[in-house]
Amino acid sequence: MPVRPILRYPHQGLKTVCAPVTAFDASLAALADDLLATMRAAPGVGITAAHIGVFLRVTVLELDRADGVRLYVNPEITWRSQETMIHAEGSVSMPGATDEVTRPRAIRFRYQDADGKMHDEAAEGFLAICIQHEVDQLDGIFWLQRLSRLKRDRLVKKWEKTQG
Repeated sequence: MPVRPILRYPHQGLKTVCAPVTAFDASLAALADDLLATMRAAPGVGITAAHIGVFLRVTVLELDRADGVRLYVNPEITWRSQETMIHAEGSVSMPGATDEVTRPRAIRFRYQDADGKMHDEAAEGFLAICIQHEVDQLDGIFWLQRLSRLKRDRLVKKWEKTQG
């Protein structure tokens, strides 16, 4: 479970649309373990394979240790509620930078587990926000793209100053 280097904004890899996973084998399990170790070291509550330069549709979430680790392979959002909520978001690829993003409050989504078995679930609140955030990343949409141009420009300028 090595901690892998994380791509930093504005790395072009963060704009890459990730390919579906087709092999549910030991290499997928090892990738999931590496993602968990890297996410915890960052620290963060979610990470995708794209964050470490592996452009496959894999994401790991751990909203809190008591709730446990969630692995989503090939996740796809199938429904979004009309009701929205605002939540502060950030990224392991842009440490220290956060801003408020508006997203649907509830979703339905499907995904595969580590063995390739398909699941269909609903999520709301913080879990729904996190899944939408990570699926965006798998689709090559960095969270900053969900901000207005003014908010995005201000945040990027502020973040760049912290990077030297």
